[in-house]
Amino acid sequence: MSNLEAIPEEQRLQLLINSVIDYAIYMLDVEGRVVTWNPGAERFKGYRADEIIGEHFSRFFSAEDRAADLPGRALRIAAREGRFESEGWRVRKDGSRFWAHAVLDPIRAPDGTLLGFAKITRDNTAKRDQEQALFDSEQRFRLLVEGVRDYAIYMLDPDGRITNWNSGAELIKGYSSEEIVGEHFSRFYTEDDRAAGEPARALVTALAEGKYEREAWRVRKDGSLFWASIVIDPIYDEKGGHVGFAKLTRDATEKKKAQDELEIARQALAQSQKLQALGELTGGIAHDFNNLMTVIAGAADFLLRRPKLSDDKRKQYLQAIAETSDRANALINQLLAFGRRQAIKPEVIDVNIRLDAFAEILSRTLGSKVDFVLELTAAAARVEVDSAQLETAVLNAALNARDAMPNGGRLVIATSSLSEDDQQFVRISITDSGLGMPQRILERAFEPFFTTKEVGKGTGLGLSQIHGFAAQAGGRAEVLSEEGKGTTVSIILPRSDKELSRTKAESTESTLPPGLAVLLVEDNPQVREFAEDLLRDMGCEVISAAGGDDALRLLATVPVDIVFSDVVMPGMSGVDLARKVRELKADVPVLLATGYSGEIVKSRTEFSVLPKPYRPQDLSEAIVALLKKHRERAAPAGGGAYGDSVAAET
Repeated sequence: MSNLEAIPEEQRLQLLINSVIDYAIYMLDVEGRVVTWNPGAERFKGYRADEIIGEHFSRFFSAEDRAADLPGRALRIAAREGRFESEGWRVRKDGSRFWAHAVLDPIRAPDGTLLGFAKITRDNTAKRDQEQALFDSEQRFRLLVEGVRDYAIYMLDPDGRITNWNSGAELIKGYSSEEIVGEHFSRFYTEDDRAAGEPARALVTALAEGKYEREAWRVRKDGSLFWASIVIDPIYDEKGGHVGFAKLTRDATEKKKAQDELEIARQALAQSQKLQALGELTGGIAHDFNNLMTVIAGAADFLLRRPKLSDDKRKQYLQAIAETSDRANALINQLLAFGRRQAIKPEVIDVNIRLDAFAEILSRTLGSKVDFVLELTAAAARVEVDSAQLETAVLNAALNARDAMPNGGRLVIATSSLSEDDQQFVRISITDSGLGMPQRILERAFEPFFTTKEVGKGTGLGLSQIHGFAAQAGGRAEVLSEEGKGTTVSIILPRSDKELSRTKAESTESTLPPGLAVLLVEDNPQVREFAEDLLRDMGCEVISAAGGDDALRLLATVPVDIVFSDVVMPGMSGVDLARKVRELKADVPVLLATGYSGEIVKSRTEFSVLPKPYRPQDLSEAIVALLKKHRERAAPAGGGAYGDSVAAET
């Protein structure tokens, strides 16, 4: 038997009551006077047993409750119903209040006679304070949400039905809470979005990614649209269960309108800048072309007015016309390349060899005031580039250098090897001793159309062409400059391990078979006359047509070996004509000519293309290549006057 078991039951019960300190446990007589008092009652009511026993329990009630006879009503209810339970303010000995949870039970004799009451009270002040704080917080949050009018803030259940609705939602969307709670949120979407499953996708995305956010058109109650900024977040309970979604929507229509207006203004500004750049470009091109045409027109006029010039003088002027025409062609190609209308023709070259050969042209172009030096020290200087664009880039940099040295100076074109991240490059640097550039100019050096020269003194394409060429070749361009100390333009190109490309002389035999019958189709009379003379000078028999319809009529009656046609013509184009020829005379090959871009036209048609302007050698090589290609595709059919002789000669 334990020590507790040895104690009489009544004493054990008393020990139990006296050990409870979190509850006030005491007895009242029938009239409500305190009969017993435990340590728990003393702890939070403040009275010792000798102070309170015999006193009426009503002293624990507030004055308001005593005035309302709450103590007497508690006794009567407990006696009548067998229990009275309530929560309310009670008063300690020191007059302070605490929030009490009280239970009052009647105590009866075996015969049912009321002997008194058992009273249990607990101090729940801390719990009530917490509950009140939570309640107050929820109320403040509700007031906050309800007070927000610039945002629609509401909740959805897991299926997307609306469970609450704030005043901002009513203002923005037009529905009152009574109208919309319980409805599915998809009614705010446009018909197209609903048909595309956007509402369901929004909820799935929010669950999968933790948030759904976007901007889109939404529909108000009156059917009008507004541009909405939307955020949907999933809501989970304390156990991690998904209970719904929080949805926040803002009317961003004015913001979108402002953005749209800004975009329109930006586009208008861009268009204005384009027009300004076009004006600057036109002025620069006009200046450059006027210079070129002055040489061509002057030399041609001089030859016409002085027919008895010596052979040397005549050759000099003719050479000037030819060289100036080359420069005009180079300028056109540069513009086409800048406008992405001229495709590159990559070949593997040795930069040192190419620059060494180009040096004589550069030296003559730069003039005697410039001390021109070559330092070609790069080892394994093979690169794969469009050689014409490379020469144009070097020439542009050299001419800019010359212009930066108005009183003369030193220009060094050098090559060197460069290694970066296990990749090998060849650097071409053009260094001058000229004026140099300030930082503000240097930052814009590669911008298209940007130039520091006088109006009409340049196109502004020089450095931008260098930059574009280098980038297109897989490299880059750099500019280093300091005012008063000169400028270095570097073209950095990836080194190639491929074999050097063969020259035209090595790869193409350009001898034409004698008496080749050519149907020439050209709508421009001057160009047609020039082409006729060129073909006859090459030993061809020429039949001319001014357009596609004339050419087809001639083709039906006159035997020809090839058709040589312009691409851009009124009515039937050269490409359409070539397709007709293929249908009617499959054994007659077609060569097209265009001033737009031979490479671009090639990419859009299956026919051979010769770019304008062309020289006798260019035309001869193109015809020979065409005949060879045609012969390889099919055996000679004998449809043309020289079906067999072409095969024999080529």
